[in-house]
Amino acid sequence: MTDTCTQAEPSKAMTTVLPTTTPPKRPTKKAQLIKLLSCKLGTDVATISAKFGWQPHTTRAALSGLRKVGFEITKENADADKPVRYRIIRAHAVASALGGRNAE
Repeated sequence: MTDTCTQAEPSKAMTTVLPTTTPPKRPTKKAQLIKLLSCKLGTDVATISAKFGWQPHTTRAALSGLRKVGFEITKENADADKPVRYRIIRAHAVASALGGRNAE
């Protein structure tokens, strides 16, 4: 009786080595959010929500999360007609928030 599990010759599918290519890494949403908030004028909740497809309460929660890790975020309201804009004025924990990468 012959054992069908052991083969004298390995199959071609097992010996063919395909080159592995990894797709380029995209910036995380947190890194993109930090970049938006680092602009001189900052940004508003509606713009952030539209960019990431988030609800406004999710956007505000993300801002709170950045504050918790050490970002100092200011809330600016120039006119009553215009939306409130948020801007990072100081980042104490940039490296830890971005997974060891420095965003400055």
